[in-house]
Amino acid sequence: MNINIYYGGRGIIDDPTLFVINKMQEILQELRVNVSRYNLYECKNTIPTLPQTLKDADGIVLATTVEWYGIGGYMQQFLDSCWLFGDKEKMSEIYMCPVVMSTTYGEREGKLNLSTAWEILGGKVCSGICGYIEDTVTLEMNEQYISLIEKKAENIYRTINQHMVCLPTSNQAVKQKIAVPQSNNLTPQETEQLSQYVSDDSYVQRQKQDIQELASLFRDRLSEGGSDDEEEYLKIFRKAFRPQAGFRAEYSIGIGERKKKLILSVDGAGLECEYGVSQQPDVEMSLEKATMEDIVNGRMTFQRAFMSGAMKTKGDFKILRALDQLFNFEER
Repeated sequence: MNINIYYGGRGIIDDPTLFVINKMQEILQELRVNVSRYNLYECKNTIPTLPQTLKDADGIVLATTVEWYGIGGYMQQFLDSCWLFGDKEKMSEIYMCPVVMSTTYGEREGKLNLSTAWEILGGKVCSGICGYIEDTVTLEMNEQYISLIEKKAENIYRTINQHMVCLPTSNQAVKQKIAVPQSNNLTPQETEQLSQYVSDDSYVQRQKQDIQELASLFRDRLSEGGSDDEEEYLKIFRKAFRPQAGFRAEYSIGIGERKKKLILSVDGAGLECEYGVSQQPDVEMSLEKATMEDIVNGRMTFQRAFMSGAMKTKGDFKILRALDQLFNFEER
């Protein structure tokens, strides 16, 4: 059995939520449960990637502290990421136990918010823990409180182990009828955040070095000789052009090992299409010849090529999205 604990507090020493989840983790590990702990304040730059960690979980604990009002930004951001990027089918099988401790007013509302959010995501909710703790020492020295926490952890284990049935809720009904999320048309920034590797600075630096070495290698090879077909793709782009009134942009596209880049200059109904060098293009792209063939033959769009990583891009991403409207390639 695998249970993940997501802690949304700030990690301060006298946080009563830390004592609760530490005790729960201890009991679950005694029951031979594999427990993975994620402190959101330590993962704040990679929270959008955390829904991927749900794929192997049988149950989760969402734990946070109400310090002044609400469940806190880290936990809200995690739940937002689950809604935007999480596997809803997988989450529908996961039991969630809310743990909300408060040093001010609002622990019951916080627990209810977590339960409601998880139900809207389609998951199952276990009985949770909430309480007002003015001084953490009071919690640590009270045997009855500790016993209650231990029993709650055992109850979570039994609920997940026995796959106890949960009655349908109106929150889930609302999700099924009117709150169906739209298909993900992710922005480049969101796509970048979803990468499991982009948050690893050392990995990114190695990749950049490898790219520079490869670019240098290919540049040297190209400088030794070889010629480009100056008319390749130009007629295809001119034929596929669909003018957009009032739209102006310049694209620079590097294709495979070609020396020169394909320059597309759009000005309303006008199109200049040639191979050369652009000083200040709005969008710069690079892709392999096979990917370009897929695009001009209608088997792939520029947006899909970018989202899949087959095309590298920098510049104004709103202008990038317009490419698929400007050029309509029919599948051949």
